[in-house]
Amino acid sequence: MAKNGLGTTYPNPLVGCVIIFENTIIGEGWHKKSGASHAEVIAIESVQNKELLSSSTLYVSLEPCSHFGKTPPCADLILKYKIPNVVIGTVDPNSKVAGKGIQKLKDSGVNVSFGILEKVGNELNKRFFTFHRKNRPYIILKWAESADGFISPKNKTEQKPVWISNEYSRQLVHKWRSEEQAILVGTQTIIDDNPSLTVRDWVGKNPIRVVIDKENAIDLSSNVFDNQAKTIVFSNKEVTSNSDKIQTIKIDFDTNSTQEIVKKLYNNNIQSIIIEGGRKTLQSFIDTNLWDEARVFIGEINLKEGTKAPELNRKINLKVVLKKDTLLLYRNDD
Repeated sequence: MAKNGLGTTYPNPLVGCVIIFENTIIGEGWHKKSGASHAEVIAIESVQNKELLSSSTLYVSLEPCSHFGKTPPCADLILKYKIPNVVIGTVDPNSKVAGKGIQKLKDSGVNVSFGILEKVGNELNKRFFTFHRKNRPYIILKWAESADGFISPKNKTEQKPVWISNEYSRQLVHKWRSEEQAILVGTQTIIDDNPSLTVRDWVGKNPIRVVIDKENAIDLSSNVFDNQAKTIVFSNKEVTSNSDKIQTIKIDFDTNSTQEIVKKLYNNNIQSIIIEGGRKTLQSFIDTNLWDEARVFIGEINLKEGTKAPELNRKINLKVVLKKDTLLLYRNDD
């Protein structure tokens, strides 16, 4: 149930809740977006006979909150209806919660169990947990390479992408974009391909577009500067634009710019990002070990020459076939 909120709850985590009375589900709910009711609230409100709550068990994927944010504390609502048993998947790493919700319930006499299916819960909220535990976004690398190991041809005649993967793979990429908070590319990708970096082949929200453009070399008429989504530009000078959807963040490119970019993304409350840049951009994240997943499509075409694919040198965790494309999935466990 919690997975239903993937891509819509930022900066909040994914949370699902089910309420059981005598082995029967009497209420359920999941968090849909920031500012909307939390999963526990929706589940409790969905119970038709509230008298049953005082003899029920509430199961929730993440620790109920105990503080006032955009909504009141869920722990208080659980206590209001005297729900005697609460089973929690994972403890919330957010310093505003971080065990305080569990302690509040316990202090009020609630029978609390937590750490139930904890590995599943950690995977569910890998973005939220990485953000709060490592002080950076969850970082996904993505590229497509030809059967002979190139990500782009040597010579291009048009300012648009040369498709290496098939239509099924491209639709999957748009689904992924809808699930993450932001997407990042470098200057040359914009100049060569003029991508929109939006969700077109899938129903969902466009990610925040992030562009590395040290010298403001990208023309303001480029698709990334249209009004379909917010665009953040990392540069050493201000981008001159009247659009309120373009934000400039200045960084020092003479230091480790990749680490600084990641730090600035964290400071701007970006929990997850797909890196879809060219080889230089992708390799910079690999070389600094700033990545969590890599998703690599191997197409059936041969380019013979061009820009070589990034070097990852990691064990493949999963291989998936999409028609004639092969998708390789990697996880960074370092």
